[in-house]
Amino acid sequence: MLVESVPNVSEGRRLDAVGRLAAALTSVPGVYLLDRTSDGSHNRSVLTVAGEHEAVTAGLERLVAVAIDEIDMARHEGEHPRIGAVDVVPFVPLGDTTLEACVALARDFGSRMAARHGLPVYLYADAATRPDRVRLADVRRGQYEGLRAEIAQPGRQPDFGPTRLHPRAGAMAVGARPFLIAWNINLATDDVELAKRIARRVRESGGGLPRLQANGFRVEEPERGHPVRAQVSMNLLDFRTTSLWRAWEEVGALAAEDGVELAESELIGLAPLAALLDVADHAGAPSGTPVEARLRAAAEAIRLRDFDPLMALELRLEDARGRA
Repeated sequence: MLVESVPNVSEGRRLDAVGRLAAALTSVPGVYLLDRTSDGSHNRSVLTVAGEHEAVTAGLERLVAVAIDEIDMARHEGEHPRIGAVDVVPFVPLGDTTLEACVALARDFGSRMAARHGLPVYLYADAATRPDRVRLADVRRGQYEGLRAEIAQPGRQPDFGPTRLHPRAGAMAVGARPFLIAWNINLATDDVELAKRIARRVRESGGGLPRLQANGFRVEEPERGHPVRAQVSMNLLDFRTTSLWRAWEEVGALAAEDGVELAESELIGLAPLAALLDVADHAGAPSGTPVEARLRAAAEAIRLRDFDPLMALELRLEDARGRA
């Protein structure tokens, strides 16, 4: 079964440590690292891998073991919500793999990591066993610090593992879901309260766009020579329901109400080829032109930073297999 996994780890500043985490994940033959993104402000890294399910699961097991040594959650600080060193591990079906198969993988993986490492594990998304844990935001309510105080309370106990946080690694959320696009829009302002207001209005839970999650953050990137920005950070849970271009236009309209423009957008990890080509179609890129040209038109339409055609998952996996 071909699967993708996008583990999020709570380290985005010590890039040597992130390198060791990525090396552990890909030390299993047949695990293809398609993308590695680190964010210093969020103090978080996102590793995108794909391959046959047995290889990917084995690589994730090695990642968890190394993360326990590398990351101490008691000392972690960052903008992004988090509950653990390996904060989130989703299993995503690719090819002919079913979502139901990924649910079984997630539950088995979570159970084994809890037993092996004494980690509290919460099941979320389609792997959740209770309705109040489908949304990842509900699982991470209160973040690491809040969960540390509440984990033994009724309703907050993990699905697997002890009712106390791991002394170094905290807790972990494991799930199964369709393809999720993690995507940020940076505003041409440092007004983080504006970003938060826009996020509240644009996300589904606030009556905004369906299948969209959003939050507002302050982003500092002195290493890139960028000014401080306010950021609307989003997860598109189903790009066929709410497309990238629709989210871009909605955030732009809301920002314009305060006289603010959109500076750029940033893809965290990869996106399905179809999602990017949908933007190209909306931007009027001719359908008969080469794929790379259409992808470039899409990137220009949503001001996608550091554009590379291999941001499309299918192209990245094809390239990785060709180089293996």
